[in-house]
Amino acid sequence: MAQIRYIVNDVDASIEFYTKRLGFELKQQFGPAMAILQHGDIDLWVAGPQASASKPMPDGSQPSPGGWARFVLSVTNLAELVERLRNEGVTFRNDIVVGPGGSQILCVDPSGNVVELFESRSS
Repeated sequence: MAQIRYIVNDVDASIEFYTKRLGFELKQQFGPAMAILQHGDIDLWVAGPQASASKPMPDGSQPSPGGWARFVLSVTNLAELVERLRNEGVTFRNDIVVGPGGSQILCVDPSGNVVELFESRSS
């Protein structure tokens, strides 16, 4: 099982996005500070501003959401999923890209973290 932590701006908004849009299940919530969500073998920890993971580093730098690091969520019927998510207001960084192993697109959670949706050619 992979455990991934994303720094987020709003834990409740993140829970809604991941459960209602991407099919995660809420396993545990620690008030507004943090929640643990699960999808298959992925445990996603979303840490809000009150979480210990959001505290400044010794050099003063502040953990923040966003960037290009991402986890990959394997899906079927990528085109249908993208259409549904767009209709629900989900933001994407690109259009579907077809490569040698399959098709992918990058969607963005409410805090700006990237999730790669990937459909294998063998699906």
